[in-house]
Amino acid sequence: MNLPSPNPLLLDLAVLAIGLIALLMEAFEDEKKKTFTGWMSVFGIGMIFVFSLFAHPMSYDGVYQFATFYMADATALFFKRIALGSTLLVLIMSLEYRGTLARYIPGVGEGGQSEFFILPVFACLGMMWMASAADFVMIFVSLELVTISFYVLVSYMRRSAVCLEAGVKYLILGALSTGFFVYGIAWIFGVTGQTNLGSVAQVLRQLAPGAQSGALFGMALIMVGLGFKIAAVPFQLWVPDVYQGAPTPVTALLSVGSKAAGFIVLMRVLGMFASVPSLHGKILAVTAGMAVLTLIYGNFAALPQNNLKRLMAYSSIGHAGYLLVAMASLGDYTVSTVSFYLAAYLLMTLLTFLVMIVVQRATGGDDIACFKGLSQRSPLLAFGMLIAMLSLAGVPFTAGFLGKFMVFRDAILQKQWLLVAVGAVTVGAGFYYYLKVVCAMYWNIATETSAIEATTLTKVTVVVLAFLIVCLGVYPQPILSMLE
Repeated sequence: MNLPSPNPLLLDLAVLAIGLIALLMEAFEDEKKKTFTGWMSVFGIGMIFVFSLFAHPMSYDGVYQFATFYMADATALFFKRIALGSTLLVLIMSLEYRGTLARYIPGVGEGGQSEFFILPVFACLGMMWMASAADFVMIFVSLELVTISFYVLVSYMRRSAVCLEAGVKYLILGALSTGFFVYGIAWIFGVTGQTNLGSVAQVLRQLAPGAQSGALFGMALIMVGLGFKIAAVPFQLWVPDVYQGAPTPVTALLSVGSKAAGFIVLMRVLGMFASVPSLHGKILAVTAGMAVLTLIYGNFAALPQNNLKRLMAYSSIGHAGYLLVAMASLGDYTVSTVSFYLAAYLLMTLLTFLVMIVVQRATGGDDIACFKGLSQRSPLLAFGMLIAMLSLAGVPFTAGFLGKFMVFRDAILQKQWLLVAVGAVTVGAGFYYYLKVVCAMYWNIATETSAIEATTLTKVTVVVLAFLIVCLGVYPQPILSMLE
């Protein structure tokens, strides 16, 4: 018997319901014990993620009145799954992190922690709406829901000066980037009279050459705003300090979920100009320039880092560069390349941060030195980190290698030889700084010999993520079939 496919719109509404129910339940929970909200959020988001695997793309033409600003094509559905999967894993990390969290927030027992489990749910909702947004107004509303949630989460540990500093920096630069984004939308609307992406594309095809400069200027402002969200050079200055100062689960969600949402919006917006060659070529040239600068800065700035969170911050910038290479090499495979790369990046980055949280709880720090001798103290955690680092570096038979291979394939097909050359050099740099962590775990002697314990849920998650990284590196068809 064939079961009916879940409506993609119901996935969004279900996430909204989970967030609202969690808010109501939080008001009636015992002040001394607030983790029930976290477990409920994990269960709810997990169930929605499972249901999303059975959902199919749908056309809303003539069915709903809001069809003009909401789409549920295969790409939108895939990015909804990325948002759900990353939020689920981050919530699991948050449960592991609650001991550290309690030391830096005022409250009794575990009081004051519930919102830390609720806000990622609303951030997930915003990212899912961004995946389906087909109108600048909806893109902006969704973007602000995500951004405001992150403002609170980044500065959540109110007794930590470093955390508060990260929150202030993120707030100021985030508000500035939002201003650029809205101003760009205003220019596009002023030139075309439309905010719907499809309608804007139709008007752009009919514009006189003299009127195209206004649309190009508006697109430049939009790319400034999105450049902040995806951590592209020269809009990346906030990344190292915010990544290091924010609570580790929030850093993980920032590095994966926010980046994925930013890139799908960038793909949608770039698609508007595809039918106007005179504008499209200029925009792709700017994208290629950003890709080169982002690759060089992110990978070479990561070389001297000794703090793993800062290293992952610069690594995040470098991976944004590879994704921009795929965007600049716009072709038939761009959507599948960007989607697969982001899925692989989700797995290997969240596995890294999950192991980091356990080690940080045991050692009190997140420097690479804290990972010395981890293979003796916890072989499972060391093996999980080994798989994550190898995949991030791009070792064959891992998902990270296949993602980079697809990026270079697109660049070669479009004859982007400069991007290929710069990308090849920066891949070599990545091997150095990722394998520093592996060297610390397996070749350096531990200063402490006591075993590092992790919960059963954490151990299972580490095994599943490592298994998926290897499986997708050998057999990527499950991800690619979702995009058909």
